[in-house]
Amino acid sequence: MASEFAKESASYPINETEKQVCLTVDANEQGSRLDRVLVRFLGGDRKGLILRLIRKGNVRVNGKRKKPDYRVESGDIIYLPASLREPSPATGATAEDVPGDLLRKVAQLSVLYEDDYVLVIDKPAGMVVHGGSGYSAGLVEALKISRNLPELRLAHRLDRDTSGVLLLAKDLMSLRRLTEDFREHDMEKTYMALVAGYPYASAGRMESRLAKGFVSGGERMVVDSEDGKASVTDYQVMMHSSHSDFDFSLLALFPHSGRTHQLRVQLQQEGHSILGDQKYAEKEQLSCYKKLGGRGLMLHAWRLRFRHPVTGLVMELRAPWPASWLKFFRAG
Repeated sequence: MASEFAKESASYPINETEKQVCLTVDANEQGSRLDRVLVRFLGGDRKGLILRLIRKGNVRVNGKRKKPDYRVESGDIIYLPASLREPSPATGATAEDVPGDLLRKVAQLSVLYEDDYVLVIDKPAGMVVHGGSGYSAGLVEALKISRNLPELRLAHRLDRDTSGVLLLAKDLMSLRRLTEDFREHDMEKTYMALVAGYPYASAGRMESRLAKGFVSGGERMVVDSEDGKASVTDYQVMMHSSHSDFDFSLLALFPHSGRTHQLRVQLQQEGHSILGDQKYAEKEQLSCYKKLGGRGLMLHAWRLRFRHPVTGLVMELRAPWPASWLKFFRAG
């Protein structure tokens, strides 16, 4: 895909009140959905806006309105309204936008794997992956600047407070193949979580329909709703423990979908909130956890198994236990 927006073709009349620009689809995006092409190019932080504008007909392909699931072809001209003219702050950050302390922290991150197409890092808890929502820049923007990787994009997401394996693509072709594999469930993710209590069954499946946008106590929450999206997670209890009459368990989690806060909400629904979850855990559980010296959300993306976007080789990468977890085990 062209790295810069081109001026609109003269064959499509310009309304002076609706100045538009366009981008040209390259061969790497052949057959991709229109909405996914724009999300990859403009950034996932504007996914909602992109979908709304496509459905309203404000985004056109070769001068015609298309649905979000339209499959683009190489050479297609996608016309964009002014609100999508420039890359978002997250994707277009400059060195001035990235704080020096963030650059220093990113320089010290552990790289689990890197080649010309992908970068896999061990993300620490507490670091946002993208700028926005009060952050001028995040991990991705800092990596772009510090490693001179202007096309770097996230292949999947981790919450700010979740640690572990994070996969990034260095070009749009690799990104497309990786994200399609995620959607087709051709990748395997294993999370580790310390949760309150002892799950009755040592293994099982959690199923729910999760929806975003509900407000509780002034905070936006994800909830189980009939209108939500199907979400499935398998779990395996790995260990039970007790500190000062506070029971908790170590769980291996195998999500089959990737909804926002999926693991956190499903475990809370089961009565076994993740330790340190300020958003979903009960106050009593948070208090006990804090008294034991616990800090932060005990959710770790431990293992990722994926197919390399270029070589096709199956890769498996693991992130070691965070130091804060080891301190917590020693606290009792």
